[in-house]
Amino acid sequence: MAEGEVLIDARGLYCPIPVLRLARAFRDQPAGVAARLLATDPAAVEDVAVFCRERGHELVESLREGDVFSFLVRKISSGR
Repeated sequence: MAEGEVLIDARGLYCPIPVLRLARAFRDQPAGVAARLLATDPAAVEDVAVFCRERGHELVESLREGDVFSFLVRKISSGR
């Protein structure tokens, strides 16, 4: 994890909890902050993509290592 990244460990949690935790982590952060979301629910792949598209954030990276999905998301909009 890079310095300044927020880490959200949502492994073992199911839809919609991983994305809700990501949204909560962004709530009081300024634009430009990056968050690394770790999840094991395959639904998170689509959920994170939709979250970014609808809220105007950037999905910088989406990886899978074994059964863990890792998403790096940068907060672009400051409103949400």
